[in-house]
Amino acid sequence: MSRRLSRPYFPVPPQDYQQRYFSEVIRAFSVFLEQAQNPGDLRATELTLTELQTDDSGLETGALFQQDGFVKIALINKPHVRGSSGTGGVGAVTVTTT
Repeated sequence: MSRRLSRPYFPVPPQDYQQRYFSEVIRAFSVFLEQAQNPGDLRATELTLTELQTDDSGLETGALFQQDGFVKIALINKPHVRGSSGTGGVGAVTVTTT
C-alpha cells in the first residue's frame, strides 16, 4: 500500500569532493528519515496480529495487546497488569460434621 510519499532526490556524485554535493546528500537523507519515521495513515481491509502479549507490561501508550480474547490498546491511565488477582472474605463460617 502506498503512503503517497515523494521519493527524495539523491544527486549523482561528482568526480572530486564538493561541499554542495554532500549538503544535498545530507538533505536527501534527512527527507528520507523524516518520511520513514512518520507513521502516516493506515487503511486496510484485512489485518492479522500474531503473538500479542496478554497484558500491557512494558508497552508504550497506543500499543496493542490481547486480554481474554479482546484486543486492547495500552493507555497510560488504565493499567492491565500482569498477574493481577485478589481474594477476600467477610465474616466467619462454622462447619460441624457428625
